[in-house]
Amino acid sequence: MPQLPAPDYPAEVKTRLLADAREVIGRYPDSRSALLPLLHLVQSEEGYVTRTGIRFCAEQLGLTTAEVTAVATFYTMYRRRPGGDYQVGVCTNTLCAVLGGDAIFEALRRHLGVGNGETTADGKVTLEHIECNAACDYAPVVMVNWEFFDNQTVESAKELVDELRAGRTVRPTRGAPLCTYRETARILAGFPDERPGAVEASGGAGPASLAGLRLARGEGGPARVGPPRTEPPQDERPPEHPSSHDAPQQTSASDPDHPSGPVTEEGEG
Repeated sequence: MPQLPAPDYPAEVKTRLLADAREVIGRYPDSRSALLPLLHLVQSEEGYVTRTGIRFCAEQLGLTTAEVTAVATFYTMYRRRPGGDYQVGVCTNTLCAVLGGDAIFEALRRHLGVGNGETTADGKVTLEHIECNAACDYAPVVMVNWEFFDNQTVESAKELVDELRAGRTVRPTRGAPLCTYRETARILAGFPDERPGAVEASGGAGPASLAGLRLARGEGGPARVGPPRTEPPQDERPPEHPSSHDAPQQTSASDPDHPSGPVTEEGEG
């Protein structure tokens, strides 16, 4: 059975979205380049990218719905089904995982009674495990609507989601104040965050991330100097066994079981 056409937005909603879409598209010399922010725009309307949103983006950019869908399904930042007001992502990549990320994710899964990508019954929290978010110096990291909550523990993460579900104000470790998923989507579409203090608080790499930069600028303390390096006497040095990386050799010398002569132009091909 053929799929029915996607319903349209109500008239007042579409009028507002059309004005926003024109502003977004006007930023780019090629309208196709506006697809990512337009997907954020329609996501800010309903909390996920609906069939109506796909149709809207396609119509504004002169694309097919298949082309828009291909992009929307490629990037994990776009939801394809309803989710919570707060998307709680636990980094389970290598460093965060070994420092407690796996334990935090399992604890939250049991605490909230949901699985990966699922939403609590009250519609407040969607839990997911996420890949590296370039905050390894603060591992293990939890992100809420892409704002950082650094150096988490099982207990602090459980307290965090309880506060979110209770509607209390929660402040990220650094960066802008926390807002809902829909509000975040509109900001990602390129519209200014007009909340008081939001601009001043945005960004913020954090002290640990900037330690290397400070040292490179000579802003840190004196470099630690180790004891002078001395070479052992010749008769105490281990015998040399250079590998093919240390001392390049002919293939037949470095790998006698698989001899091979040099490649020549005549042999190419």
